[in-house]
This record gives sequence, structure tokens and C-alpha cells, in this order.
Amino acid sequence: MFDKLTAEEQRYEDLMRLLGTTEVQSDSSEYRKHAKALAELEPMIERFREYKSVVRDIAQTEELVAGNDSDMRDLAREELKGLIARRDSLIAELKVLLVPKDPNDAKNVILEIRAGTGGDEAALFAMDLFQMYRRYIEMQGWRIEVLDQSDTELGGLREVVCSVNGADAFRRLRFESGGHRVQRVPST
Repeated sequence: MFDKLTAEEQRYEDLMRLLGTTEVQSDSSEYRKHAKALAELEPMIERFREYKSVVRDIAQTEELVAGNDSDMRDLAREELKGLIARRDSLIAELKVLLVPKDPNDAKNVILEIRAGTGGDEAALFAMDLFQMYRRYIEMQGWRIEVLDQSDTELGGLREVVCSVNGADAFRRLRFESGGHRVQRVPST
């Protein structure tokens, strides 16, 4: 795992140097390609560098624990617990970041919401569901475009089809599917 991270860090440094050259800066498509690759690597490299810093801190703190000063030894033991926990969480994050990305993650999405059986109640729920998704999409900074919409007399939706455009829209919405059941609770 660490060999792969070291290789990715070297690749990151190479991309940084490459983006600084005049040949790449003069070719916009080449520059965009390398800048995108750099942006994809950056979160992993930041975590890896933080991990290396924490490992150095752990080594220094272990030296203090082995020292003669009892007050420093107690403080170092407490700090060591926190550093080890941070190291373990960084390792878990790095494992996730090393998983290859799905090539479809950056694609856009067509979202369809249809009212099921249940008449006006189902149409009202479909409207609530669409409004929920619309707010979520707007909070993500994505763009939504309604392609087709069929309303009911009571303000519900029989069906709505919309396009969602934005960074990683497919990655975030790919598992949003299936039927939703609403159980109306009578006031009695």
C-alpha cells in the first residue's frame, strides 16, 4: 500500500512540474488533462503527507516516553494515544482513497420520479420527493433541468423527468432507485 502511495506522490510531483512548463501551459487541452489528474490525486497525497507527519510525531513521542523525566513521560503517553488513533484513521482513509474510481462517477444523471398506485396521495408524495431531491441538488451546486413534468389538480406530480448536471452526480445518486411506500396515518 505504501509503495503505491509513494509512487502516486512521485506522479503528483511530476504533474506539478509538468504544469509549470510553458509547453503544457500553451496547450489548453493538455493543461486541462494534467490539471484534472492533479486534482484527483491531491486528496490522497494530502492524507499521505499527513500520515508521514503523524508517523514522525509518533517516533518522537515514543522517544519521550522512553526518557527519564516522569512528567514528560506521562504527557507523552497521553499524546501518543491520540497520535496512534489519528494514524489509524489516516490509514483507513488512505485505503478508501486508493480504491480505483468508477469511470461513470463524473457523469450526469437523468432522474425520474413517478407516482405509484395510491391516487392523489401518491402524487403528493411524488411532489414532496421531487422537492427534496431538488433541494439536495441545489445544495450540491449542481444544475437541474426539468425535461418533462405531469402535474395533478391538487398540486402533486404524476411524473417528472429531469437532468442533473454536476461533478460526481452519478457517484452520489447511483443507488437512488426503487419504490417508496407511504402509509397515511388517519387522525383517528
